[in-house]
Amino acid sequence: MTEADQLAALLAEAKSTVVFTGAGISTESGIPDFRSPGGVWSKMKPIYFQDFVASRERRREAWTRVFNRTAGWVGADPNAGHYAVAKLYEVGKVTTVITQNVDNLHQESGIPDAGVIEVHGNASYATCLDCGAHYEHDALRPRWEADQDITCDVCGGLVKTATISFGQPMPEAKMLEADQKSRACDLFLVLGSSLVVYPAANLPLVAKQAGAKLVIVNRDPTDQDVVADLVLNTDIGPLMSQTLNRLNLD
Repeated sequence: MTEADQLAALLAEAKSTVVFTGAGISTESGIPDFRSPGGVWSKMKPIYFQDFVASRERRREAWTRVFNRTAGWVGADPNAGHYAVAKLYEVGKVTTVITQNVDNLHQESGIPDAGVIEVHGNASYATCLDCGAHYEHDALRPRWEADQDITCDVCGGLVKTATISFGQPMPEAKMLEADQKSRACDLFLVLGSSLVVYPAANLPLVAKQAGAKLVIVNRDPTDQDVVADLVLNTDIGPLMSQTLNRLNLD
């Protein structure tokens, strides 16, 4: 029985599948991960939330990274893994995608915003830290080019890319929703997460403890492999494409 056969069998049996994605699903699109050698944080230090709020210089540096695309988190195209998940969502096999990624690729692959829970935010737009007003980056670029501090037109608060930075509180409503979806599913499928960043990495355990089967697909072993029902250390795009084929969904 091939890896795709094993995964397809579990998906076929499941009535409610939650997919949980990490950087590993997007590296096949050319988006770097954070922690591996050569990853984002080996090339530049993260800007902590408290420093962003306190220092105009650090805010300027953060916006320079955005407009120069230094981190490389946006601008790529979805790959076979994203499209496979979107297909499973389209046919009702996947009920929710919970993602640690900030690259917007699940939405670009065809999943509506309502179907994606972004626990670490989104790098493709910005929001006001006070009132939550939404801003497209292109609308803010002239202020950055003029060396202005970027503040909200509505309330005057600081505007920041809509990612969750180190030191920034997790989005409570999204985490609660992710917890509820995890408890309600009967199959929890991890795609490309090392499962080391908490509290998000607790969600597979929440699902497992609530009775769901747990599948982990990741390039390297994780600490949660010991409790998983199936562990596949393989490339996500080819595996998911083959799985759709087994399910007659390709």
